[in-house]
Amino acid sequence: MTKLTITSTKNPIYGVNKSLELLGINPVKDKNVVFKPNFNTADPPPASSSMDTIKQLLIKIKEMGARSITVAERSGPAKTAETFEKKGLYTLAEELDLKIVDLTDVPKDGYVLKKTEDCHWKDGFLFAKIYDDAECIVETCCLKTHMYGGHFTLSLKNAVGLVHKKYMGELHSSKNQRKMIAEINAVYKPDLIIMDGLITFVDRGPMEGTRKEANVFVAGTDKVAIDAVGVALLRILGTTPEVTKGPIFEQEQIKRAVELGVGITSPNEIEFITDSEEAEKLVLQIKEKLSE
Repeated sequence: MTKLTITSTKNPIYGVNKSLELLGINPVKDKNVVFKPNFNTADPPPASSSMDTIKQLLIKIKEMGARSITVAERSGPAKTAETFEKKGLYTLAEELDLKIVDLTDVPKDGYVLKKTEDCHWKDGFLFAKIYDDAECIVETCCLKTHMYGGHFTLSLKNAVGLVHKKYMGELHSSKNQRKMIAEINAVYKPDLIIMDGLITFVDRGPMEGTRKEANVFVAGTDKVAIDAVGVALLRILGTTPEVTKGPIFEQEQIKRAVELGVGITSPNEIEFITDSEEAEKLVLQIKEKLSE
């Protein structure tokens, strides 16, 4: 079983705080934390992570006793340094004493070659060493669809930023793109994942799409569980044919991740923890979608 928290709110500060309270774990204490946001571009949420959510999450990580925090990310197609500047990350780094790593500036020896069993990457892929060596990894992802072959971009897809940019042509031109996304997640394991689902894209994405309010935070440690619930939420809101089709655990990103042991193997392994009656009602809808 894996625990997932469902918090119904329109307030990112409450969403972060209550998610951590309900989850009841502290993986960051006395650890050097590497933090992964979704900064594909600097476009407003959910195209990129909300800075309100990020700031509160980083504040909480410090309060929970992290020894240090490094934000390490790569944008694309936008330039990473420009994205960091537009998002206000450099200013936040000064305020909270963060280290910032632009993964596009990291030399090749700052990456390690990875290849999973029955790998769909031609020659494997170069994975950021800072994440390979990390004592503790915290991620925050968005809730949205992906019109360039991913179908949806949640916590599994968030890992693409950890692969060297030279592999993006291979990824985005491959019919196996969704399987390749899952394979990145087989080479590392985050200690905490928080999905900010206040605002979603239910179509197009990742940079623009039809916005809908989901007003939910989902938190846990299992990427398969997070993404399965994310797909269920998109279905509840009304989404694309690709995301709606078939059982959720047959979605290619999720199915391949399960094959590789990234997370749970069925929705029956999720223990939901909620903050309110509203969240309880949402969980009933989520369970219905997960059982279709």
